[in-house]
Amino acid sequence: MPRTPVLPRRPPLGSPFQLLLLGCSFALAGYAAVRLLAGDWFGVALWIVGAALLHDLVLLPLYVVLDRAVARGLDAAGRRAWLAYVRVPAVLSGLLLLVWSPLVLDLVGQRYRSATGQSADVFLGRWLLITAVLFGGSALLLAVRVRRATKRRPPAVH
Repeated sequence: MPRTPVLPRRPPLGSPFQLLLLGCSFALAGYAAVRLLAGDWFGVALWIVGAALLHDLVLLPLYVVLDRAVARGLDAAGRRAWLAYVRVPAVLSGLLLLVWSPLVLDLVGQRYRSATGQSADVFLGRWLLITAVLFGGSALLLAVRVRRATKRRPPAVH
């Protein structure tokens, strides 16, 4: 019975390049954590725990309820397939609001002005404009896809 050649074993985690890249990302994250925690480690830890609790206890139930309400409304209208056209712009708009909320809600306007010399008054209008563009683009994409689908059907189905 012939023996099969023994091949060198590859690490189960990936290629050497992937391991190097993973190590570099851990080193960068460690450096950022040391720099971040150097000034006020208790305040940063409190902020992280507070943000996790706020997300898990307040925000997650809120957007689950909103998503289910939209899904039920579209089910009632017989348009369940349109749900993604509402979800994607809503998630993107929500992420923008989450990241920029101190400026959008004008919570740090004075600090922003003293640090940059510019007014923070424009952030709410810009966020609303970006949200409108996201929902408008999604509606336009939906209209194009519905139009294409109706063109493909035979005339008796219209």
